[in-house]
Amino acid sequence: MMTRTKNIQIKGKHQKPILVDVFFEENEKEKPIVVFCHGYKGFKDWGAWDLVAQAFAKAGFFFIKFNFSYNGGTPEQPIDFPDLEAFGNNTFIKELNDLATVIDWVTSNDFLYRDQVNPSNISLIGHSRGGGIAIIKAAEDSRITKLITWASVSDYKNRFPKGAVFERWKKEGVYFIENGRTKQQMPHYFSFYTSFIENEDRLTIANATKQINIPHLIIHGTNDPTVLVQEGEQVHDWSRNSELFLVEGANHVFGAKHPWEDSNLPKDLAIITQKTIKFVIV
Repeated sequence: MMTRTKNIQIKGKHQKPILVDVFFEENEKEKPIVVFCHGYKGFKDWGAWDLVAQAFAKAGFFFIKFNFSYNGGTPEQPIDFPDLEAFGNNTFIKELNDLATVIDWVTSNDFLYRDQVNPSNISLIGHSRGGGIAIIKAAEDSRITKLITWASVSDYKNRFPKGAVFERWKKEGVYFIENGRTKQQMPHYFSFYTSFIENEDRLTIANATKQINIPHLIIHGTNDPTVLVQEGEQVHDWSRNSELFLVEGANHVFGAKHPWEDSNLPKDLAIITQKTIKFVIV
């Protein structure tokens, strides 16, 4: 029987709770742990992520997905972005700390499902911006045994505004990005940039990737308009124990969208889910 427990609240390190979902088949076996990190303007309930979670659970994994505590969601409304102030105050450091908190939680001796998990077998999956977070965490945390990145970015710094837009951001302290789906004007406070600069060595994805020795599966769509396939190829060049799996014609979200109302995964997302399952099982 599959257990699906959603919106578990765990205490974060930055005054906001982290909302967590767990999916697993309840039996007497200790299961490998898979932790999924969503991307920019993302959330754990986006699109077809629940179907991905179910596929991993059916394959024998203990699957965890969560909302970064400053992603703009709230415990009452975890989907979309009711808390734009939190979104504006997010940083990469907060996301790394959130991921550390989730891993500490699932590997603790008093974890509610302790008899269902194998804390010595933890894989990270990161999508898009979450791919960079997963890479950095995998480089820092010896508990991680395998790393999988889906459409991951290769560099955070080059995504900051440049030129006149940057100078206006610095002067005004905030700039806004429109969410194409919700039409919200989503703020970024200048502290997002200063936090990066203060931690630049740690947050440079190339530095982290070159330190990784564990198996690393890099998946990218060849028609990704958001994070170009060359970024996946770049990560592959840096990662000494990596496999690059390109999905011909796939976009940034591998055919999914939000909301996803089909009971089946889109073709490309189904392909990468099965590829990832096989990679983690081996």
